[in-house]
Amino acid sequence: MEITEDVLRITYSQTTEPSKKVRKPIAGKRVFDVCMASLVTVLVLFWMIPLIGVLIKLSSPGPIFFVQWRTGRRGKPFRCFKFRTMKYVKDSSFKQATRNDPRITPIGQFLRKTNLDEMPQFLNVILGDMSIVGPRPHALEHDAEYWTIVPNFSHRYLVRPGITGLAQTRGLRGEVGLREMKNRLRMDQWYIRKRSTVLDVKICWWTVEKMIKGDKKAW
Repeated sequence: MEITEDVLRITYSQTTEPSKKVRKPIAGKRVFDVCMASLVTVLVLFWMIPLIGVLIKLSSPGPIFFVQWRTGRRGKPFRCFKFRTMKYVKDSSFKQATRNDPRITPIGQFLRKTNLDEMPQFLNVILGDMSIVGPRPHALEHDAEYWTIVPNFSHRYLVRPGITGLAQTRGLRGEVGLREMKNRLRMDQWYIRKRSTVLDVKICWWTVEKMIKGDKKAW
C-alpha cells in the first residue's frame, strides 16, 4: 500500500472518531511548545547546527540534515528534520536502523545514543507539525505496513506527534516488530487518554535522563 497525503486524510477520516475517553487538549500546550522551541532554537540550535554539522561532514560526506516524510496530526504528512546519522546514499530506499548497523557513522552513533539527532525537530514544533511531547511520528513506509494490521493504529494521530514520547522513555524504541508496535501503540493511546501538564513534565524529565545516561536501544 502506498501512502499519500490524500490516502492518509481519507483513511483517517473514515477510521478515526474522537474518543469520549480522550482528554481535551492541555490548556496552553501549543503556546508552551512554541515558546520553548523558540528558546531552544535561539540558545541551542543557533550554535549546535554549525558545530554538529561540521562533525557530520567530517564523519561522512553528504547533507547535514536527514529529512523524511512522516505522518502528523489528523494524518497529514510533513517533513521531519533530524541530524543525519548514517552514510549518505542518494535515492536509497528506506530501511530502519538495526543493532550494529554499518551505515551509522561514528558521530551518528553518539547523536543517536544521546538523542541529539532529534534536536532539529524543535523547528518542526515552531512550524506547527509537532509538539514537544506526544506519540513519536513514523515514516510513511511504517504506516503503510501497520495501518491495516494494528488495531486502532490511526488513533495515535488525534494529537500532534512529539519530539519525545511516553513509549520511548519507557524503553519502547529501536527495531520495530509487530509485537513491539502494538505495545508502543497501547502506551501512545494511554498517553492520549491521560495526557496532562504533569505527565508532560515527567516525560521531559525522563528524556533528559536518557540523554545524559545514553539510550541502550538507540542504534
